[in-house]
Amino acid sequence: MNSKFSKIGFVLAVAGSAVGLGNAWKFPTLVGQNGGSAFILLYLFLTLCVGFVVFLAELSIGKLSEKDPVNAYKTLAPEGKKAWALAGFTMLGAILLVSFYSLVIAWIVKYAVFSAVTLPSDIQSSTSYFEELVGNSPWLQLACFTFVFLLVFYVVSKGVKNGIERLNVWMMPSLFILLVLMLFYALSKGGSFQAFEFLLKPDFSKISVASILDALGLAFFSLSLGVGTIITYSASLPDRTNFITSTLSIIFINILIGLMMGLIVFTFIFEFGADPTQQGPGLIFISLATLFAKLGVVGNILAVCFFVSLFFAGITSAISMIEPFAFYLINTFKFSRLKALVYIGVFVYILGILCILSSNQATAFTFFGNKSFFDVLDYLVQNIIMPIGGLCAAIFVGFVVKKEALQILFAPCMNSFFFELWYFFLRFIVPFIIILIAINSIYPLKQLL
Repeated sequence: MNSKFSKIGFVLAVAGSAVGLGNAWKFPTLVGQNGGSAFILLYLFLTLCVGFVVFLAELSIGKLSEKDPVNAYKTLAPEGKKAWALAGFTMLGAILLVSFYSLVIAWIVKYAVFSAVTLPSDIQSSTSYFEELVGNSPWLQLACFTFVFLLVFYVVSKGVKNGIERLNVWMMPSLFILLVLMLFYALSKGGSFQAFEFLLKPDFSKISVASILDALGLAFFSLSLGVGTIITYSASLPDRTNFITSTLSIIFINILIGLMMGLIVFTFIFEFGADPTQQGPGLIFISLATLFAKLGVVGNILAVCFFVSLFFAGITSAISMIEPFAFYLINTFKFSRLKALVYIGVFVYILGILCILSSNQATAFTFFGNKSFFDVLDYLVQNIIMPIGGLCAAIFVGFVVKKEALQILFAPCMNSFFFELWYFFLRFIVPFIIILIAINSIYPLKQLL
């Protein structure tokens, strides 16, 4: 790349990639269902033992090569270069992800505008509105999707420094400020005490094998591992960056925003007696929209702020998914950035349209019984491509990259004891854990235990 991140720009860009829409429902719901702060402690432990280890492995691939994922593996591999280059193509998972992820952001755009005017007064009308949007409004979805698509690709077209970093330096603090304001308001409501208890009261009796596997999966996926994002961003990492403090800062930001969103969401859930175990789109687009309506004009303002904050979180994640493949096309085929993005954009836009048509009642088509095209892409990326990408990075850095090169890279920020500990985990512990996560994603182990 012709430009590099600043140190704060790198942290905010990767944090923006990690802080996504899942922070609004997946993280707080898993915390609430698996023992509150007991699960948070488990998640922190596994994030440091697994996510942190793989993150540094992908960071080292990007920094040592300063290339895109495919050419990074090819450059660093002493032999079998073509075979290892295939590992870099897991970045295609990011392209698949952004195609359906942008559609969810499109729903958020519609709700942000919709919330400023009116909100559904009950669950039935809220459910009907959401189902109408997804199942019977293809042109409306297409318009919102096109807006998100153009915004994401415009930002990436500006490059690392003027596009990705500039957006994150503005959006991430804005997201934090919005959440702080909403959190202060939420703390004034009676449901805040129950929300704190739901999320932060430790209940170790709820920790099970399933909880451990949930925490492992969350630790792995919450850091955007396995799809080339960290490798690509690290290729533009400035020299003299402290890799350890930067990585820990990213982990801290991700957890903090997840907890803030959780406290906000569940304060209103408990305030009005809704179901705290509901998750996914139903929690945000149906239950929460209805609860905001009970607050009158204040509810409209809060709803707009909340959906705008989700929009910020979604956009910062989406832009991180485009850069790895764009960087590859620029490096390998000497495309201009604009030409690379046109090729990627056509592919992403077609996949997005297929996601819309697959869920629309008039044009619906499914796979494997009842899975929409949206569901198939989601499953393929999260349950297959990302674990393979993370496993390849761990094995490659642990067994192929020269240990001396890694020692030199990490010497300024990691003493020999911690380096050997990290290296041991990378080679012998993490691959086993990632395989366990992958097996559980395809066939839940709790059915066997």
